[in-house]
Amino acid sequence: MKKFNFRKVLDGLTASSPGSSSSSGSNSGGGAGSGSVHPAGTAGVLREEIQETLTSEYFQICKTVRHGFPHQPTALAFDPVQKILAIGTRTGAIRILGRPGVDCYCQHESGAAVLQLQFLINEGALVSASSDDTLHLWNLRQKKPAILHSLKFNRERITYCHLPFQSKWLYVGTERGNTHIVNIESFILSGYVIMWNKAIELSTKTHPGPVVHLSDSPRDEGKLLIGYENGTVVFWDLKSKRAELRVYYDEAIHSIDWHHEGKQFMCSHSDGSLTLWNLKSPSRPFQTTIPHGKSQKEGRKSESCKPILKVEYKTCKNSEPFIIFSGGLSYDKACRRPSLTIMHGKAITVLEMDHPIVEFLTLCETPYPNEFQEPYAVVVLLEKDLIVVDLTQSNFPIFENPYPMDIHESPVTCTAYFADCPPDLILVLYSIGVKHKKQGYSNKEWPISGGAWNLGAQTYPEIIITGHADGSIKFWDASAITLQMLYKLKTSKVFEKQKLGEGKQTYEIVEEDPFAIQMIYWCPESRIFCVSGVSAYVIIYRFSRYEITTEIVSLEVRLQYDVEDIITPEPETSPPFPDLSAQLPSSRSLSGSTNTVASEGVTKDSIPCLNVKTRPVRMPPGYQAELVIQLVWVDGEPPQQITSLAVSSAYGIVAFGNCNGLAVVDFIQKTVLLSMGTIDLYRSSDLYQRQPRSPRKNKQFIAGLTELSDSPVPLELERCKSPTSDHVNGHCTSPTSQSCSSGKRLSSADVSKVNRWGPGRPPFRKAQSAACMEVSLPVTTEENRENSYNRSRSSSISSIDKDSKEAITALYFMESFARKNDSTISPCLFVGTSLGMVLIISLNLPLADEQRFTEPIVVLPSGTFLSLKGAVLTFSCMDRTGGLMQPPYEVWRDPNNIDENEKSWRRKVVMNSSSASQEIGDHQYTIICSEKQAKVFSLPSQTCLYVHNITETSFILQANVVVMCNSACLACFCANGHIMIMSLPSLRPMLDVNYLPLTDMRIARTFCFTNEGQALYLVSPTEIQRLTYSQEMCDNLQDMLGDLFTPIETPEAQNRGFLKGLFGGSGQTFDREELFGEASAGKASRSLAQHIPGPGSIEGMKGAAGGVMGELTRARIALDERGQRLGELEEKTAGMMTSAEAFSKHAHELMLKYKDKKWYQF
Repeated sequence: MKKFNFRKVLDGLTASSPGSSSSSGSNSGGGAGSGSVHPAGTAGVLREEIQETLTSEYFQICKTVRHGFPHQPTALAFDPVQKILAIGTRTGAIRILGRPGVDCYCQHESGAAVLQLQFLINEGALVSASSDDTLHLWNLRQKKPAILHSLKFNRERITYCHLPFQSKWLYVGTERGNTHIVNIESFILSGYVIMWNKAIELSTKTHPGPVVHLSDSPRDEGKLLIGYENGTVVFWDLKSKRAELRVYYDEAIHSIDWHHEGKQFMCSHSDGSLTLWNLKSPSRPFQTTIPHGKSQKEGRKSESCKPILKVEYKTCKNSEPFIIFSGGLSYDKACRRPSLTIMHGKAITVLEMDHPIVEFLTLCETPYPNEFQEPYAVVVLLEKDLIVVDLTQSNFPIFENPYPMDIHESPVTCTAYFADCPPDLILVLYSIGVKHKKQGYSNKEWPISGGAWNLGAQTYPEIIITGHADGSIKFWDASAITLQMLYKLKTSKVFEKQKLGEGKQTYEIVEEDPFAIQMIYWCPESRIFCVSGVSAYVIIYRFSRYEITTEIVSLEVRLQYDVEDIITPEPETSPPFPDLSAQLPSSRSLSGSTNTVASEGVTKDSIPCLNVKTRPVRMPPGYQAELVIQLVWVDGEPPQQITSLAVSSAYGIVAFGNCNGLAVVDFIQKTVLLSMGTIDLYRSSDLYQRQPRSPRKNKQFIAGLTELSDSPVPLELERCKSPTSDHVNGHCTSPTSQSCSSGKRLSSADVSKVNRWGPGRPPFRKAQSAACMEVSLPVTTEENRENSYNRSRSSSISSIDKDSKEAITALYFMESFARKNDSTISPCLFVGTSLGMVLIISLNLPLADEQRFTEPIVVLPSGTFLSLKGAVLTFSCMDRTGGLMQPPYEVWRDPNNIDENEKSWRRKVVMNSSSASQEIGDHQYTIICSEKQAKVFSLPSQTCLYVHNITETSFILQANVVVMCNSACLACFCANGHIMIMSLPSLRPMLDVNYLPLTDMRIARTFCFTNEGQALYLVSPTEIQRLTYSQEMCDNLQDMLGDLFTPIETPEAQNRGFLKGLFGGSGQTFDREELFGEASAGKASRSLAQHIPGPGSIEGMKGAAGGVMGELTRARIALDERGQRLGELEEKTAGMMTSAEAFSKHAHELMLKYKDKKWYQF
């Protein structure tokens, strides 16, 4: 525990300005720099001693869990005994799912696509085949699976694998048509090889193609069925090493499946046909059908259909068999969606899917292939979804998926993460959201129920909020590293739908996804929720448990600014501040504006991008729209995207800004308090010495709002130059006491007469913010839509004109000191810009609570300025003892509760305990972080105490002041991939880890920190990756994760009967070890495949550990294995003793029964 005495630091130092001698230090990786102290000029100002309890030992970075649907899936496997499911992806990832809470992610280091997955049934192991022709053996008997062995094929390409039940020999088919055999235990290639030229007839002149199927006969394990792509099927006798029979068909084969008796098998073909073959007559198919083909007259063959990619043939003891296949639809139905067909007897059911089918598996009651399969469900893996169909009901309903597989239902555009939030929120949101769940699911339990999971030590509630491209908001319960959707809010319901024939008149600002969410602001205590959208609007919601029908109140704000590089001074000057006038509540029709012009080429003015519903709207329980605020077109210029958003429930105020200026709105009185350009906020203290200039000439019409994309800055954004106007809906909103005539709007002719202020280029400093830089990163074509939205928080990556635009990038409400040397705190709004300037705006609220609903609020810039390098990202305040101060908030009260409304009530506002008890002459510390550096100021003296230059070669994407172990710290994520943690208030580096390079704009848009050492980001368009920077959570992570493997006894095989055992084949006497072992088959060529010990194997541990620790580790593993074997032996011994006792008892009873009987009495 280190103590910092600010008094000793300041003694003996001379006064200096906060930014005059800031230290500059950064490493080559853009990590933490060096800090420096700047005195306030008066020794002894700070007399308190702040104890910083956090040290570097508290921090460590590690991934915790991944949620969502596996991106770009390629393979599927299921363990019927353990009841766990594995999904492989194109990026080399494997997701293993069990009961809710059992969700494991593992990754191949090579990143090669997963071709196929095979469980070692009930053995706690998994075999994966990847596109780099490597086989991997994964150990699932630990919470984080590890690779035990790898086998790299050098001369052949892997196409298909098959592992028989309870066998240690894996069959591997290759592109050349050969079949190799691998020992699973040692992962060594056997010398036994089935060459393609020996499998086919000698008279065949063409190559049969790659191996597309391998399976042993259910009747005889010594027979192997090999399917080749060109339509050839070979029934291979493993003992005699020859083909017992061969089958030929004209169409290519895609898949094969056995009848459980082993006498018949079914093939699916490229012409949409299914062929059933009998081993006794292999010359032609026993039955040929084209399920979806039109039948032809005169015995002609049915017309061809699309290929049947996979078929499964599953038998039932008490009903007709199930034939399930994907594809096979007729070509004349090109518009039909992908489908899964279920044939049961004479009934044919086609299940249409929303996405293409990647793979499907039928879940059966028994793992034995030679028994009646008794299928009960079908797992269907789609490109963007996972569904399970219930086969036990005639209408084939689907099971309700307990996993969060629909995160990407609409592309995620922004995220928010709240840890340790009020515990009642999760129950409240769930109780509202459960009423809107879909119906019609199967009433049976989810069949993928393997593994074991408990809550662990982490018990505080966590909520994740995701904003989506269709305007929807989803609230997720993220407690205890799980994820479950609680509640869904559709923000688009407040707007009118586009009518056919309107063309682009309504949505021409954003052609695609006009309701996309940009920013989210939520106050969990007051339950006030606010969002901003891509079409330049802000919606404020209040939470209610009661349904209401009401009109939606809306306001329109003119927030446009004229910016030019060439400055031409004019003799006229205008006062720095216009007048202030209250805006009356408005619920009028927005679509009926007299300035709305439909024809192209005519200047648009004072119309919003979207039309708010004017009729009464039914609002169900949950979040209900309180107010809609829209930016409007100004002189043909579209409103610019909103770059910052903040809400104060205690003050009843919402503030938002963009590259043109700042707007402050009272959402209690539905009044616009402030709407002005960034330049006007500086008043006469403009640090950039901007001069008035002449109006621009030859203004061009711009048709379209700047799109939120990852591409370089669009031309429309640079042309967005229109005059500053403080008029909103005909009412003046300038903050002075003079009156203004209402109902007047400036015409285009009047605009040229109005003196406008334009920012000249700074004579001594240029915009150094990364917010003003063009950031263009490689984005794949397939993910363009998911990546087409800019990050909402701080405009570190927003498209802003580099030299002239000064955007509002950060806003923060707090009880603070508005001016230098103030003696009391007051409501303030901190404003940060893209040029690194910080302005403090004073908020004068009515003293009496009753007056809050009638008296106007005065909003005035205080004239206080602070500066940093780079765009400002975040603010926070600490009290005199170093405790983090929370902004005041209003206690939630249901606005639609009739019982409460009948009683007299007052708004209950909770102030920060530290702030509320401050006395005259007290002070607080303000933490400000920009893209380049962090500073700590003492208020009200405005002394810069600490400066920390975080990076010089890169820029910060996300920064948050968070609480960890009851102490505050600053967490930053840099564009070069570094995650940095700094203590507060001294800004000492606690952690600097090169974690994740910025390779995709999605990461920058969705990365967020929260309290208790938690963070998350969208790792793919469909998955959320959670991580922790807490050492304690890293240590306890193993206890929080679920167990993939649980000891389960393998079910016994059914009694085959005497006759079946005698005449059913020779499978029971087949010894694979004798046939494939080195003694009989010899060694395989070393150049054919290379064995690679995995990090989880004994060999890998020897190479990684070594020495005494390595020996101890190996000894511990050996003891664990020995203990497990002894436990299994003890269980078997106990079972044998029980059986022996029962046998002895029955024998004794039988002896007593026949003791006194003669031989002829039997």
